[in-house]
Amino acid sequence: MRLGILCLALFLPMAVAAQPASDVIDDILDNHILPGFEALAAETGDLAAAAGSDCDPSSEALRAAYGDAFDAWIRVSHLRFGPAETDNRSFALAFWPDTRGATPRSLSDLVRAQDPVIETAESYATVSVAARGFYALEFLLYDPEIQALEPAAYRCALIRAASADAHESARAILTDWQETNAGLMRNAGGNDTYQSRDEALRTLFGALSEGLEFTADLRLGRPMGTFERPRPRQAEAWRSGRSLRHVQMSLISQADLARRLAASRPEIRDRLDRAFQHAITRAEALDDPVFAGVETPAGRLRVEVLQQAVRDAGGVLRAELGPALGIAAGFNALDGD
Repeated sequence: MRLGILCLALFLPMAVAAQPASDVIDDILDNHILPGFEALAAETGDLAAAAGSDCDPSSEALRAAYGDAFDAWIRVSHLRFGPAETDNRSFALAFWPDTRGATPRSLSDLVRAQDPVIETAESYATVSVAARGFYALEFLLYDPEIQALEPAAYRCALIRAASADAHESARAILTDWQETNAGLMRNAGGNDTYQSRDEALRTLFGALSEGLEFTADLRLGRPMGTFERPRPRQAEAWRSGRSLRHVQMSLISQADLARRLAASRPEIRDRLDRAFQHAITRAEALDDPVFAGVETPAGRLRVEVLQQAVRDAGGVLRAELGPALGIAAGFNALDGD
């Protein structure tokens, strides 16, 4: 399984010599951020091409391209600052959780009205983010009710428009990183965006901390619901069977960022490695692809154990790496503290 190979590569030994902040930033840009968004742009390009060739929702080639593109997004989904924030690009790619059911409603409205807004990239980019990106495509490719909407020709055109739009969002994020934001971060202290290298590191720390909280509280917390009322159908991407995969992939990518951030602090890095490895091992051992097991006491307990392991990794991050970067131990990225 590719995830296991990635996990093994992640924990290969690194040099223990302390690195200056500029080297840490360069390493993160060159080996985490830029390759991640390059992959996203490439995979969404393949998705758009696959949709152009065959827009049948059951097409194996289209679904495979969709899965590869979604994988690429999950690997960078914690990097929601800078270019990903511009023009709501991250939401245009990934509008979830959808607590009000806006995505199926918006898609249904477009199909029933045969809205011409999908005819050009410029006009489609103005529609609600609920009808764009990977979660909209999941409904179009995997949801029986949406697939039953007529006319089928319009649904085909909508799949193509959504795929091309995802590629455009990914390409725009990558272009901004390559042409502007990477330079601003490398030259932190010489611009208004990052007024010091420490500020750039704190931005990266905040993205990592928020990504872990997103995984614990939403990717795992939403399907768990309460003991009396579990909500497996609130799991992320359950229609396409990707819920657990997203937890696994996000943890592996976040672990990579954590150890690069801690490269100049070997003892902290090693403790982070152990904490992340424990969470990743728990996730890879869980045989519950869409968290359906939360409806049983034993199944819920296994997900709770995984959630606690993710929170423990976040605890090490905030208690040890945070203060080393000048960030208070009580930092909570989702609260904006």
